[in-house]
Amino acid sequence: MQATAQRIRHMGMSRYFGSVQAIQAGTIRLAGLGHHASVGDRVSFSMPYGASLAGEVVSLEAGFVHVLPEGPPEGMSQGTEAELLFAPRLAPADSWIGRIIDPLGQPLDGRPLAAGPRARAFRSPPPPAASRNRLGARLDTGLAVFDTLLPLVRGQRMGLFAGSGVGKSTLLSMLAKGVSADVVVIGLIGERGRELREFVEETLGDEGLARAVVIAATSDQSPLMRRRCAWAAMTVAEHFRDQGKHVLFLADSITRFAEAHREIALSAGEAASYRGFPPSTSQLIMSLAERSGPGPQGSGDITAIFSVLVAGSDMEEPVADILRGTLDGHVVLDRAIAERGRFPAVDVLRSVSRSLPHAASLSENALIARARAMLGIYAESELMVRAGLYAAGTDPKLDEAVRINPALDAFFSRKSDDARQSFQFLAEALAGQGGR
Repeated sequence: MQATAQRIRHMGMSRYFGSVQAIQAGTIRLAGLGHHASVGDRVSFSMPYGASLAGEVVSLEAGFVHVLPEGPPEGMSQGTEAELLFAPRLAPADSWIGRIIDPLGQPLDGRPLAAGPRARAFRSPPPPAASRNRLGARLDTGLAVFDTLLPLVRGQRMGLFAGSGVGKSTLLSMLAKGVSADVVVIGLIGERGRELREFVEETLGDEGLARAVVIAATSDQSPLMRRRCAWAAMTVAEHFRDQGKHVLFLADSITRFAEAHREIALSAGEAASYRGFPPSTSQLIMSLAERSGPGPQGSGDITAIFSVLVAGSDMEEPVADILRGTLDGHVVLDRAIAERGRFPAVDVLRSVSRSLPHAASLSENALIARARAMLGIYAESELMVRAGLYAAGTDPKLDEAVRINPALDAFFSRKSDDARQSFQFLAEALAGQGGR
C-alpha cells in the first residue's frame, strides 16, 4: 500500500516526448526535450517489436539532448520516439535485507520487492562535516590480523587493494560475516555474471545474506548501470544509517566504478587526462567515499571497505592513488603471499590503519610495534636468509626475527573470537609459539 501511494505521489501531470535526430559516437541526439531535460535524467525509447531501451542524459546543447543508451541501439532510427522519465530515485525499505537487487531497485532473486515510503536521490551530499560523529570503538572482525595490526573501528573507511585472483572477494565475504554491524550493504560493481550466485550462496552464505542487502550490476551491463550500482548501494546504506543503525558497506570494486564513469564522461565530451581517466574521476570517487563514515549526530554510522583492483600491484595507478589519500587506511593483498598459501594474503608492512594508536591500549600498541619491527627486520634480509647466506649469531635482532617468523606468518591466517584473543595469539607468535 505504501509503495503504491509513493508511486502516485511521484506521478507527473505532464509527459514530455522527443525524437531521435542522430546516433553517433555511442550517443543519441534528441530533439524536443531541450527545455525539459536535465543532465542525469533517464529517457525511454519506443523501440520496434516491443523492445525496451532506456538511456541517461549526459550532455545538453541548444535545442538538443545527448543520451547515452543503457544497451545497444540496434533497430533505432531517426524519428524514434523518446519519453523523458526525469531523474531516477531509489526508495529503500527494511524488507530489502536478505535480498539481491539491481541499481534501479528491481529484484534479481525472482521474488517481489516492495519499495520504501521515501524516495532518495542517487547522489546525496555527505553529512555536514562539523556535525559528524567521531570514529567509534574497535570492531571485532573474526580475523586476528585485523583485530590487532590493522584494526577497524566504527565509522572508519578502509581500502582493500589487490590484483585479480588474490582472494579479495573471499576476504570481503569473511568481513561481511565477521564484523559486528546491524546491516551489511554489498555493492558488486561490474561483477562477472556467473559469479553473482556463487558469491551469494557459497562465499557469502545464508549466514551472511541474512543481514545483508546485495546490489549488483554485472560486467555485461552498460557503464550507466555499473556506475549507478555504487550510488545505489550507498543510498541503501544511508537509509539504514539514518535509522541509527551501524552499517557495514562493502564495494567491489571502485576501479570498475571509475572505469564506468570514464566511459560515460568521454562519451559526454570530457577530455581524457591521467592514464585515460577524465579530471572528474577524483571528485567522483571522493564524493562517494565522503558519504560513508561517521554519520551526523543522532544517527548511525557507515563503516566502509572499498576494494580496488591494482594491476601488477601498482599502488600509484590513478584510482588507487585517489582512494588511498581519501580513506582512513589501506590493506594491500600480495600475490606472492597468496601463491605460497597464506590467506588472507595481507602485506602487513605495506598496509596501515589510521585508527591507530587510538584504537589500541598502550600494551597492545607495544605488541603491534614489536611485530612490525620484527617483520621489517626479516624483510630486509629475507633474500639472504632464503639463499642460505645468513649465519646465525651475527645479528641478535635478525636471529630473533628469523626464529619467530614462522609463528608470526601463521598468526596472520588465524581466526579469533574477539580482539582480546587476537592479541593473545600475537603475543604467543612474538614468543615463537602458536600456529594455525
